Amino acid sequence: MTMDQSTGTAGIVHTQTFTFAEPPHELRLESGVRLGPITLAYETYGALNAARSNAVLVLHALSGDAHAAGRLDTADGRVGWWDDCIGPGKAFDTNRLFVICSNVLGGCMGSTGPASINPASGRPFGLKFPVITIKDMVEAQRHLLDHLGIERLLAVAGGSMGGMQALQWAASYPERVRACIPLATTARLSPQTIALSEVGRQAIYRDPAWRQGDYYDGPRPDAGLALARMIGHITYLSDQSMQQKFGRRLQSREHYGYDFATEFAVESYLAHNGDAFTRRFDANTYLYVTKAMDYFDLTVNGAGARRPLTDAFSGAKDVYFFVVSFKSDWLYPSYQSQEIVKALTQVGADVTSCDIESTWGHDAFLLEVDTMTHLLSDFLRRVEQEHHHD
Repeated sequence: MTMDQSTGTAGIVHTQTFTFAEPPHELRLESGVRLGPITLAYETYGALNAARSNAVLVLHALSGDAHAAGRLDTADGRVGWWDDCIGPGKAFDTNRLFVICSNVLGGCMGSTGPASINPASGRPFGLKFPVITIKDMVEAQRHLLDHLGIERLLAVAGGSMGGMQALQWAASYPERVRACIPLATTARLSPQTIALSEVGRQAIYRDPAWRQGDYYDGPRPDAGLALARMIGHITYLSDQSMQQKFGRRLQSREHYGYDFATEFAVESYLAHNGDAFTRRFDANTYLYVTKAMDYFDLTVNGAGARRPLTDAFSGAKDVYFFVVSFKSDWLYPSYQSQEIVKALTQVGADVTSCDIESTWGHDAFLLEVDTMTHLLSDFLRRVEQEHHHD
């Protein structure tokens, strides 16, 4: 990776892979199924210091991947999904920090998932791929950190599904995390969010090309996946942001056509967003990752019994938490972050929280760059200083 100090970017980056869980040492998933070998795609930015104490694990949301910052060393030179916040002088300052991001287990951007080849059949897994959970994603990431020789992370950070992984890290491996930064997330999905996920999955199921997930040798269920993405994208925005961005403007015409063509700018935007998504994402991964989010519930223990949220964080008293929510986020409303803060406070954890005024809705954790840079920079510097005093 090359660093460009002048522009503040993470430079040209190369996606790497790490393979583990080779038989007979397969990873035991939360469902009880054993899976292996497993490959994770990952990228790193900045340099690991001699003490190996400056590593930050960035965790991506549903549609994200390992490419979080900089420009890929590929023909399209795609810019990372959190490039605004990772790089020299940014929120995650790569002059000081070593930032890691991996594509989740079950993903479709280089990590083992339903589109990967099943060693048993020589064909893509499809629905033969085992159902995975947020906890399984974290277990896979733990193996990656062991491979990189990192015993303890300075921080784990992520928004939405990335925030769920950050919370799971703090619950599962508090001794390996100094700080946890969950953004615009929840400790368990609400029935409303599960319902929205299911509507998206149904759009894929009902695409004739889906063929019970066995579509890799023919037409793909692009219509179903595009519709699922359109539904999801509406939930990432807010009424205010849609009003500001689109209003009731017409697209490519001055007057109503009194027909069923795409007329409004918001309709055109959703159609474009859905179509673009099908060119980079796998429909089966969409099913698996949304199901993993549905299953996520820190108020359930390993045996499936209900427990107070405080129990999940009982071992995390020494972890620094920075919990961020956004007032216009109706997908993961602020009260869900406040529940996390309350539980952390009750167990005596060092917790800072912020409920930010923003019109951007759930997407605010990606778009409120200036605010996030200020808040995250201050918090991470404090964690670094406390670490030096230990």
